[in-house]
Amino acid sequence: MPKHIELEPVGTIIREELFEPYGLSVDDVAKAAGIQSWDLEAIIYGNKEITAEIDLRLTKYFGMSEGFFSRLQTDYNMRVAKKKLHGKLKNVISLVDQTKKVAVL
Repeated sequence: MPKHIELEPVGTIIREELFEPYGLSVDDVAKAAGIQSWDLEAIIYGNKEITAEIDLRLTKYFGMSEGFFSRLQTDYNMRVAKKKLHGKLKNVISLVDQTKKVAVL
């Protein structure tokens, strides 16, 4: 049985991979990137999702490609949804499978 890796919110990744190694503070990054400190803090502690605007501001600040943080957020959201729906997706009959049944008749 495969072990599940605990899902880390995007904010945790930002905090552990960018803020902590470089000694960055929420206030300093928020000010430089033009983001409200409380919004950035909420993201860092997993209480708010990355928006397109915040992605653009953070990717500019950190010198990353646009959409980097949005892609992390989408991947996280998809994994959470998949975990939540575990086992229930098998009950969804795809249009392709429905079409194959009609074609065989």
